[in-house]
Amino acid sequence: MAEQELQIQIDEETAKGRYTNLAVVSHTENEFIFDFVFIHPPQGKVVSRVITSPGHAKRIIKALAENLALYEKNIGPIPEPKSPHPPVIGIQLSNN
Repeated sequence: MAEQELQIQIDEETAKGRYTNLAVVSHTENEFIFDFVFIHPPQGKVVSRVITSPGHAKRIIKALAENLALYEKNIGPIPEPKSPHPPVIGIQLSNN
């Protein structure tokens, strides 16, 4: 199979990115849902949601693992951070 160049566009607002300090992952039989949350006690807000197939979720996990290993090889170990927030026992999403 011949390699093909893919041009990906990104609008200015998306390119700015969003800060998140919590990720909530859930799934159904057909999809994985990644909710990226910004917590500023006493509340948190989902700033981005990604819904994808199980196969693509597995590729995302692999890409993250490879990038973390490369980062640590080049820059050094990443210590396991202590959570700056109290433990999250249950998360309830609302449309407010």
